[in-house]
Amino acid sequence: MGCAGSSQTKGDGTVKKIRKPKPWKNPQPLTKTQLMQMRDEFWDTAPHYGGQKEIWDALRAAAEADLTLAQAIVDSAGVIVQSADLTICYDERGAKYELPHYVLSEPTNLIRDG
Repeated sequence: MGCAGSSQTKGDGTVKKIRKPKPWKNPQPLTKTQLMQMRDEFWDTAPHYGGQKEIWDALRAAAEADLTLAQAIVDSAGVIVQSADLTICYDERGAKYELPHYVLSEPTNLIRDG
């Protein structure tokens, strides 16, 4: 039985808290519509890269949520976070999941649609 001050830990005894990704710049300025299209294409094809569809779904939900909810999503899905910005994660079976920066945050040179 845990106490109120206990926390869930991963295999190495620590929980990696997720954080906001570092700012990034796309080689060419993107509109919000173009960014959303790139994200949709990634998520549509992500399960074909390997791993479990349920984990990809959890990672998408986490990528689209605020940090507190994202942390709860990855914790409940059993996702092992290697990079605190969610760019590299693993599932409990050891499958690797790599997320590009464009699905996690907006570029610094984003052009707002008209």
